Amino acid sequence: MPWYPIEIRHTSSEEAERRAYDRIYTERGLHQRDSLYLWFLDRVRRVAPPPAHLLDVSCGEGDFLRFARRAGYSVTGFDFSLGALRCLDRRGGADIPVALANAQELPFADASFDVVTNIGSLEHYFDPGQAVGEMARVLRPGGRAIILVPNAYGIFGNVLHVLRHGEVFDDGQPLQRYATRRSWERLLADHGLIVQRVLVLERPFPRTARDFWWMARRPHTFVRAVFGGLVPANLGDQLIFVCTLP
Repeated sequence: MPWYPIEIRHTSSEEAERRAYDRIYTERGLHQRDSLYLWFLDRVRRVAPPPAHLLDVSCGEGDFLRFARRAGYSVTGFDFSLGALRCLDRRGGADIPVALANAQELPFADASFDVVTNIGSLEHYFDPGQAVGEMARVLRPGGRAIILVPNAYGIFGNVLHVLRHGEVFDDGQPLQRYATRRSWERLLADHGLIVQRVLVLERPFPRTARDFWWMARRPHTFVRAVFGGLVPANLGDQLIFVCTLP
């Protein structure tokens, strides 16, 4: 079983967590920068090129689904927040097949997808192990699961944040966990996914004009993008696990 050195809880039940996400999506939304989704998509292409059938687990407002569909993937998504799916509709994703569902109990048949993605969501589930088992269940033999999670001891992430502020970074989501590389690997292996490769993401180089100007106003993010490739996996801020079935 994994060991989570850091766990931050703002809600006491899964239903309270769902309501909290509905508020977050309604009031301010929840996004990564487009350049992160495009960087992640490049890594997906290398192991599962289009027109593979892709499931984005906890798709939120559907940003990654839109990029993946544009790249030629057959896409499906789901989220357990109705507020997130309403945002997806409003932002031009009404024709993307999505479901209202919990990652710990997927409404899909066994071996339904060629590639399963999970971008910064696994650490927020009440039962991450059960969610991993469900991702393994719906993955076809020979398929790939690509999962992004935070490292408890990212040298430019939590470690630097603690040095500056005396506390770990809290992104304000209802439930947040940080674990080590090996703990995440054990969690995946214990529930049916074998890690083939581990990648590190510090900051992606900007792929859009908006992200370029965002980074230009924050020079330290450019430094992280330049030197991120030199950071060893055990100290990386964000860890990407490329997995397959046993």
